[in-house]
Amino acid sequence: MARVYVKEQVCIGCRLCEVYCQLSHSGYKELVKAFRGPNKPVSRLRVETDKHVSFSVRCQNCDDAPCVPACLTGALSRDDENGQVNCDEERCVGCWTCMLVCPYGAIRQNKAEKRMAKCDLCPEEDIPACVKHCPNEALIFVKNEEEALPEVTEA
Repeated sequence: MARVYVKEQVCIGCRLCEVYCQLSHSGYKELVKAFRGPNKPVSRLRVETDKHVSFSVRCQNCDDAPCVPACLTGALSRDDENGQVNCDEERCVGCWTCMLVCPYGAIRQNKAEKRMAKCDLCPEEDIPACVKHCPNEALIFVKNEEEALPEVTEA
């Protein structure tokens, strides 16, 4: 299963992952247009910081994803082929039940559209936007679990 891993040792908390996630899901190609448009895009991840530690939080596509059975409309489902938890945004009614049960707090509210927003690993891209634009390479995209994670060297 594809996942994004965080090397919090090198994350500087710049929040560019949030910005580029928003841009990627805005429908615009240019950053300024995305944030000046009538509908402000919602980041599908968030950055947590505590003193010198920062890291990006997103959907982990849990093996035992509690959000899937909690979804009242069936908008959330697991893809049998790749194991990813997907959201049919047309079926989502914005009841936020998925947010209540997510152990990572990774599901966001899209209040403008009255539906949830979660990381979808940017399916139209080879590499998720957050990973591609991380200036410190703190985010690592692994397409399958057999791939080894690169070692983090202490500075």
